[in-house]
Amino acid sequence: QLQLVESGGGLVQPGGSLRLSCAGSGLTLDNYAIAWFRQAPGKEREFVAAISWSGGSTLYADSVKGRFTISRDNSKNMVILQMNSLKPEDTADYYCALDKAYGATLTASPNEYDYWGQGTQVTVSS
Repeated sequence: QLQLVESGGGLVQPGGSLRLSCAGSGLTLDNYAIAWFRQAPGKEREFVAAISWSGGSTLYADSVKGRFTISRDNSKNMVILQMNSLKPEDTADYYCALDKAYGATLTASPNEYDYWGQGTQVTVSS
């Protein structure tokens, strides 16, 4: 059974860092584009970052550029979101998602992603 499982969320002070992981079960993640989205209470789900199947292309939301980095760890069948210089407005549930279209162009639209994890909570607060 295909599953995406996020981990690494938690409580961190402003300016701190967290490393989120998206692990694949039942499939090899390096065949597909993977994205991270987030959803804060009372707000719509928003795009954070995406990485191509090869890892050669990445896409970031303007709000996280220069602070977040998405990468692959193919040896562990994972996609990583390294989050630095965290701000209170980064507080949200973070989800990873997979686009099953092989070789698909990176997109920020959640409608293009076919499989989703259950989410991991990130809270940035002093």
